[in-house]
Amino acid sequence: MIDVFQPGLLAGKVALVTGGGSGIGAGIARTMARHGAKVVLVGRTAAKLDAVAADIAAAGGEAVAAPADVRDYAAVEAAVARAVDSFGGLDILVNSAAGNFLAPAATLSANGFRAVIDIDLCGTFNACRAAFAALSRRRGVVVSITATQAFVATPLQVHAGAAKAGIEKLTRDLALEWASAGVRVVSVAPGPIDDTEGMRRLAGDAADKLKKKVPLGRWGTIDEVAGMVLFLCTPAAAFITGASFLIDGGTALAGNRFELFSPG
Repeated sequence: MIDVFQPGLLAGKVALVTGGGSGIGAGIARTMARHGAKVVLVGRTAAKLDAVAADIAAAGGEAVAAPADVRDYAAVEAAVARAVDSFGGLDILVNSAAGNFLAPAATLSANGFRAVIDIDLCGTFNACRAAFAALSRRRGVVVSITATQAFVATPLQVHAGAAKAGIEKLTRDLALEWASAGVRVVSVAPGPIDDTEGMRRLAGDAADKLKKKVPLGRWGTIDEVAGMVLFLCTPAAAFITGASFLIDGGTALAGNRFELFSPG
């Protein structure tokens, strides 16, 4: 991907990224560090966070790992405190922690449904609530990663769709409430993104077939999602709040296409 953003665009900024140990979250963290932000990586697996932090350091950036489960509010509070203690404040919160799997609604267990809601929706609220005071001191921004399942009826994804739709509504309500504190709240909804655990699980052996179902004829990249998140954290987006941005190659335009999430 051609880097269209000038180096140092986020110089002096501090970003906390949940789900920062892998996939889209790790890609966002690396992009922010490359543009000058100091990054706090949050996730459940310390080894994954340490590996991403090492990559960032090797590229000349600054990052620290703050292992935490976003379902545990006290742990998320501690991660925010780590950001403030390590780097002096917090400017950006990226909510990227997520869980998903394919399951027919008729056989999905209550525990399975609750697990995804707890990680995606409750985890996003926990991070937003824990970070609010720090973000408000520096007129910061929240970017939550959702998914096209929030907008498009999708078989086998009732749990993920409900969670992501909840985050979209949370985004708009928080944007309205927190505007007076100078905190912007937005969301980014990726569609099929290559080299992510989510698409490996959802597409399986039908990946090549499913790519042809995307109107633009390919899957997106983690860098493309990270580029949108980066834009939303810059002064160029200073008048944007309460909005959601699709990065899906036109997938949502195709409506309810069962084959996109039901390989085989």
